[in-house]
Amino acid sequence: MNRDRWREIRALIEQDIMDGVMEPGAKLPTEPELIQLYNAGRHTVRRAVTELAKAGYLSVEQGRGTFVQARPMIDYAIGRRTRLRRNLDPKGIDVSGETLGYDLVPASPRVARLLGVAEGAEVVATRRRSMADGVPVNIGLIYHDAARFSEFAIRRRAMGSTTAVYESYGITDYLRGQTQIHARPARGEEPRQLHQHADMPVLVVRAVDTLLDGTPIAHSEVIWSAARVKFSFNLDEDD
Repeated sequence: MNRDRWREIRALIEQDIMDGVMEPGAKLPTEPELIQLYNAGRHTVRRAVTELAKAGYLSVEQGRGTFVQARPMIDYAIGRRTRLRRNLDPKGIDVSGETLGYDLVPASPRVARLLGVAEGAEVVATRRRSMADGVPVNIGLIYHDAARFSEFAIRRRAMGSTTAVYESYGITDYLRGQTQIHARPARGEEPRQLHQHADMPVLVVRAVDTLLDGTPIAHSEVIWSAARVKFSFNLDEDD
């Protein structure tokens, strides 16, 4: 009995995905078909598929089947002026997003400190999801001082970009003041919202955006799919 047979099957399927034989969005053959195709047992095939899903190559959708999910990993640059569209548009990636909801909530001690407001002050908490070529890449929670940005979530939904919303408030430029990144297992609804396997990790990016004089205007906590993005830093950029 070849105990490593599942590794061989995984490698074969992965190679077909990387070579474009199996394109993103294509449905994987059924388990019986894979068993026949690779002349392997059910547990062996299932292990190979599970490991590919964990690595982000496949998406297992309950009741629909298993689909190819592999795409080139996005190289996302974090600099003094970090913008989603500025990062992805030049790469030919179609950027889209949706507002999942928003609430007026009292600022927690951490949010208050990072926004420079009093603890318990009312802040706008906006929940968003961003897509790259139709595939979810992140879900985020962005906080703004409600005293200054009371309609931020409404304007964001109507205007389509954060930069446009800031301009509507008279802010023509802003900077990334602080960025922290750490990895952790996905939690709760995150795998479903990111269309990824429950065992696939995520990258948590906590950031503060400021005016040119250093005044905080936003604090965000964005959950990125670790299989779809890699970060690079250029904090000395001038533009």
